[in-house]
Amino acid sequence: QVQVAETGGGLVQPGGALRLSCTATGSIAGIDDMGWYRQAPGKQRAVVATITSAGNTNYADSVKDRFTVARDNAKNTMYLQMSSLKPEDTAVYYCHALIRSTNGWTYNKWGQGTQVTVSS
Repeated sequence: QVQVAETGGGLVQPGGALRLSCTATGSIAGIDDMGWYRQAPGKQRAVVATITSAGNTNYADSVKDRFTVARDNAKNTMYLQMSSLKPEDTAVYYCHALIRSTNGWTYNKWGQGTQVTVSS
C-alpha cells in the first residue's frame, strides 16, 4: 500500500509566501513523475507544476516566476514554494505521484488536498 499526503496549506495575505510539502509513504521502490494540481471553487482541477524523477520541471503560465517545484528523492517528498501569492491562487492544492511499489505495481496516487487561501 502506498499513499501521498500534503501539508503546509493555510491563510496568507496577498504578496505573501507559503510552502507545500507532499510525502509518499508505503512500500515504495521508486517514484516517477510528481505534480501539484489545484482546484478553485466552481472550476476544474488544473495542473500547477510537474517534476520528473530527474528533476525536469514544467509550470502553468499563471504561476511561472512565482512558484518553484522541487523534490527530495531520498525523502520521497515534493515541495511547492509559492511566492507573490494572489487571491486567484486560492484553491485546494493536490499532490499527484506515480509510485512504483515493491510489489511490482505502479500506482497513480492523489493526496487528499490542502487548502490555500490568499486574502487580506
